[in-house]
Amino acid sequence: MAAAGAAGLAAALTACGAGDDSSDSGNTGNTGGSGNTGGSRSTGSAGAGSGSAAGTALAKTSDIPEGGGKVFEAKGVVVTQPAAGTYKAFSSKCTHRGCTVGSVADGVIVCPCHNSHFSAEDGSVKKGPATQPLAAAKITVSGDEIKLA
Repeated sequence: MAAAGAAGLAAALTACGAGDDSSDSGNTGNTGGSGNTGGSRSTGSAGAGSGSAAGTALAKTSDIPEGGGKVFEAKGVVVTQPAAGTYKAFSSKCTHRGCTVGSVADGVIVCPCHNSHFSAEDGSVKKGPATQPLAAAKITVSGDEIKLA
């Protein structure tokens, strides 16, 4: 009976991702906001995602609903539109246990593993168990195309 309980616990922990503790994941951008929304249409800051995907087209602006967003699991980013015409990007890796966030709606990015909630505006934690914000990612918007920067 104890072995069955341990197997269930191991399966539950595996669902959280392969990461040990998210604090050692190399996210050095976890202490600041994701400002860079000046004159250019580039948003976010360097940090999340793989550098080899720079310049990769992610979506059309029309694919990202206002107040919502879209998770690009293969690219490791989630793109949001917290206000009309404002696009933000963050790592899609939850800072709690490394799961990929699952959805964005009503200004909230939700991780399905333990129900952590993050702001679609700045990646900050709105509801735990996560305690660290999502790392900002850099994107550019040119016309109707959103690309990793």
